[in-house]
Amino acid sequence: MKRQDFTTSIQVSQAPGVVFKAVNHVRGWWSEAIEGATDQLDGVFYYHYQDKHRCTIKVTALVPGKKVAWLVLDNYFQFTQDSHEWTGTTILFDISREGKQTTLQFTHKGLTPKYECYPICKDAWTTYIQSSLYNLITTGKGAPNTKEG
Repeated sequence: MKRQDFTTSIQVSQAPGVVFKAVNHVRGWWSEAIEGATDQLDGVFYYHYQDKHRCTIKVTALVPGKKVAWLVLDNYFQFTQDSHEWTGTTILFDISREGKQTTLQFTHKGLTPKYECYPICKDAWTTYIQSSLYNLITTGKGAPNTKEG
């Protein structure tokens, strides 16, 4: 059976280095409440959204202008039967340049339609990548979740 990992992509006119920098500015496009190192190899950071979602992520690859990879070390969903669905999955950001366009290919390896969270996670990742991260890259202003309290 063919894997059906979630993937989405965007194209921008900015250079690969600009895209790489934006991806690593996770507080600028995903959540202002992220704690820890998001831009250091082997850095670990913590994400949470209300009481609905928490995860601990390790940065496993940083290749300037080309690639960022994260490993989900631990995950908790309040809204799924298996609250640890993302644990052990990998989140990839592959950056390439062709002509005057830079492509960012986002893949959440292991996030497949068999997961209960897939419809919600697919919609959330699509918004974060195609809207918030895209706007951070192209205008300098993303739309991350705001810090609570």
